[in-house]
Amino acid sequence: MYRILKKDGNAKRAELTTVHGTVQTPVFMNVGTAAAIKGAVATSDLEGIGTQIELSNTYHLHVRPGDQIVKKLGGLHKFMSWDKPILTDSGGFQVFSLASLRKIKEEGVYFHSHVDGRKIFMGPEESMGIQSNLASTIAMAFDECAPALAERDYVERSVARTTRWLGRCKAEMKRLNALPDTINREQLLFGINQGAIFADIRIEHAKQIAEMDLDGYAIGGLAVGESHEEMYHIIEETVPYLPEDKPTYLMGVGTPANILEAVDRGVDFFDCVYPSRNGRHGHLYTNYGKINLFNAKYELDERPIEEGCQCPACRRYSRAYIRHLLKAKEMLGMRLCVLHNLYFYNTMMTEIRTAIEEGRYGAYKKEKLERMSRGGT
Repeated sequence: MYRILKKDGNAKRAELTTVHGTVQTPVFMNVGTAAAIKGAVATSDLEGIGTQIELSNTYHLHVRPGDQIVKKLGGLHKFMSWDKPILTDSGGFQVFSLASLRKIKEEGVYFHSHVDGRKIFMGPEESMGIQSNLASTIAMAFDECAPALAERDYVERSVARTTRWLGRCKAEMKRLNALPDTINREQLLFGINQGAIFADIRIEHAKQIAEMDLDGYAIGGLAVGESHEEMYHIIEETVPYLPEDKPTYLMGVGTPANILEAVDRGVDFFDCVYPSRNGRHGHLYTNYGKINLFNAKYELDERPIEEGCQCPACRRYSRAYIRHLLKAKEMLGMRLCVLHNLYFYNTMMTEIRTAIEEGRYGAYKKEKLERMSRGGT
């Protein structure tokens, strides 16, 4: 059940109650593609840095270790020892971005595994079946993520097929949730809005999928080549046509600034690999902009990554020490940086929720963006 607690302009402060607990939104989902956050981060670490919901990927877990194996081991929650909500991405984006050889047909997509080259077929029913085996809290519908700058004719045909696939996903999810051996018979289904940067296609698609009465709605196919201005425009145009009384999820986005702007336009679920990927390369988020710990100026810097930060890295270690670990290729360096960045994102979402509750989101967003634009020190 999704319930809006407070609105401040278009910004929503809400909560989604699931079989695995209640998620306070706006929320950033920490990305653990293959059932783990890259950078040696354990689920116990996620609990310590305020993570509410974790995201794993259907395609990657289907390829390795195999969704049937995860099901035999009791589902994804038991497999990775995480009792809070998990959202599984449908695999659609990976099929279209990783698979070099693929054929898109009405029944689904034929492609080769990026791991061992074996032939795989995935369609709506297969994606739902894999996600049911994984027993995630929220399953994403199988869609085609067309390139943001694709030709209009191609986008129209792709979106029409995605709509047909969504109908099949919903029917298959209903069937799977009724089976006696399904681990999570309360699995939720989110549909995905597509349409590249064509606002009229996006709006029409939003209207069509809104009528299907799903558990939530995502905006996909953004942050894949278009400008930030184009992305914000599409969000502004599309969100009003998605059901306000359901969660709105902006897939794969993004930077702190992207999140702040999208919250202001009615989005309340986010995921992105930026905090973990950047952390592994020594790029760290602070309230005063990003810093790169590989820079020589931090060699003798005894300060924490950010003064006042309560993450595991900042509470104990200096920039100089973490820089040394990164330079020496010690895994602890990556781990501490990833933990800091995820803590930064999770803490920012707490600040966002508080600001909406207190009716000062506009002022908070302005101040946060101004501070972060100064550049790290």
